[in-house]
Amino acid sequence: MTAFDYVNYLLLLAFSLLCLFPFFYVISVSLTDPGVYKPFTFTLIPAKFSLRSYEYILGSINFRNALYSTVYITVIGTLLNLVFTFTMAYGLTKKELPHRNLIMASVIFTLVFNAGIVPNFLLVKSLGLLNSYWALIWSAMINSFNLIVVKSFLQTLPEELEDAAKIDGCNDLGVFFKIVLPLSLPAVAAFTLFFAVTHWNTYFNALIYLSDAKKWTLQLLVKSLIMDANANSVQGSLGDADQILPQETIRLAAVVVAMLPILVVYPFLQKYFAKGVLLGSVKG
Repeated sequence: MTAFDYVNYLLLLAFSLLCLFPFFYVISVSLTDPGVYKPFTFTLIPAKFSLRSYEYILGSINFRNALYSTVYITVIGTLLNLVFTFTMAYGLTKKELPHRNLIMASVIFTLVFNAGIVPNFLLVKSLGLLNSYWALIWSAMINSFNLIVVKSFLQTLPEELEDAAKIDGCNDLGVFFKIVLPLSLPAVAAFTLFFAVTHWNTYFNALIYLSDAKKWTLQLLVKSLIMDANANSVQGSLGDADQILPQETIRLAAVVVAMLPILVVYPFLQKYFAKGVLLGSVKG
């Protein structure tokens, strides 16, 4: 390697460490014993390890409600995203589909022109979905860009396999579930993570559609903890003012719990990204 390569690697290593420092700091403070925590001090190693902040937030009824809401929205929303996106994309790959070009043009149209916040809110309100989990799920059912990528991916699959399955007696549903989906597992895995991350991190839609604090998602609760200005309001957000702990340790413990599931799942699905997404992006 040349000197230029060594300099590049050192710069990349230094930049990577700079990106990791905030994560280490958040984890360190969240694991610091509240009795020895000193505000406005930077440390990457807790002076004294403790799980009191995690015990506190996990014991809060408000936090458990937010965790349940987020898990429910993520699981149901991701499953429905996969079903609707892949079935619609599969149908659009068929040239014999009536008005196929018109439907595809309508999908592309939504990429350029979006209705906006107010029409979406009025639509959700007219459907009677305000203050409901389904307001978050239905409003993010199909993403046009993801649909186009999945459609392009499915078009790369050999048509001869479908023809052979139909000769053996499979109908369209049989072909889809027995041939198309097994061959599309890389794309399914990649988009499962995309959809799950979108639902897990949902914030703005939850902010405008959910008025009941008992139905708040984790992101709304974490926002409430971070934006509150004093320790009393932090305790109040969690619904327990009897036990007073440093607000910073509680906030960062909540941040860690909110981001941990995605960090755990991501490494298992990362290997599917290149194959699952790039194959769908090279054929229109």
